[in-house]
Amino acid sequence: KSDYFRGLNFLLNEQPDKAIDVFIQMLEVDSDTVETHLALGNLFRRRGEVDRAIRIHQNLIARPSLDQQQRSAALLELCQDYMRAGLFDRAESLLKELLEIGHHRVSALRHLLDIYQQEKEWEEAITIARRLESQSGQDMKPVIAQFHCELAEAALGHGDTAEVENLARKALSIDRRCVRASLILGRISKAAGQYKQAIRALRRVEEQDLEFLPEVLEDLRECHEALGAPQEMVSYLRQVDGRYRGTATLLMLADLLQQHEGEAAAMDYLAEVLRERPSLRGLDRFISLQFGSAEGGVREDLAVLQGLVQRLLETRPRYKCCHCGFEGQSLHWQCPSCKYWNTVKPIHGIEGEQPRRNPQ
Repeated sequence: KSDYFRGLNFLLNEQPDKAIDVFIQMLEVDSDTVETHLALGNLFRRRGEVDRAIRIHQNLIARPSLDQQQRSAALLELCQDYMRAGLFDRAESLLKELLEIGHHRVSALRHLLDIYQQEKEWEEAITIARRLESQSGQDMKPVIAQFHCELAEAALGHGDTAEVENLARKALSIDRRCVRASLILGRISKAAGQYKQAIRALRRVEEQDLEFLPEVLEDLRECHEALGAPQEMVSYLRQVDGRYRGTATLLMLADLLQQHEGEAAAMDYLAEVLRERPSLRGLDRFISLQFGSAEGGVREDLAVLQGLVQRLLETRPRYKCCHCGFEGQSLHWQCPSCKYWNTVKPIHGIEGEQPRRNPQ
């Protein structure tokens, strides 16, 4: 006990290296203090002192007096030290050892899955996710579908459209609600000039998750225009707007009305709809339409008002994670903050979401 208190005294006096030496010496005498050392190493890791955590856990594992359960617990802690230090190859080796032993299977699989995601080793991630689903009972299908989409995006970068289509269809077979797979299929069909096929894939998004409708509207519009059927797009927008009730559909409807029926028709439509569904983006579009007929002081006043509206909008995020609250201007299928999949979605509200614009 005197050694134990001596170690604590070193800690209190901010001499952690000496404290570690004392605790390790105690371990040689009494293996009952293993839990204390595990907790101490965990504490150092949480404080960002990973080298010290590694030293404690490595010394634990080297002790022949540890039983199998204690050694496995130390292996798991050391694995987390290595992951924190970015030493993924060492962590992976320890996790595979734990799986062979048969201890801490679910935790080991979760950590392995984390490593393969960070390393973008999607094939390995798929294999581990399936094992995790089997071991834990957790539904991993939406995540596995995302891994297939990651492989599809990589294949797209190499110009292998056949493999892109194959992987995206696999993703849909695993998770029929995978919005990303439908977007991939729709866009490669559109790029190939298969506009009717693209429309079928893109319209599937509203059935999978209506909140992602803004992501497909511009592509749908371009497909209908390529087919010479803009009125079909207008009909579709009016039909889906009854369920969506957001800003993206009314903005695109206003664009189409302006294009095919003139500014007056677009202004009348926006004026009517904005009374019921006010939004800053809708107001911004309405002001732009007013410029066409405004003169003198009225035009100057509209310019000031629009400048204020646009300043408000330019600082507003377009997407938000419904799990951790992360906000950003770009759509991430895996949240950069909490690392959850399928949780980042377009923001709705008084600012109003807008159709995603394709690069020119």
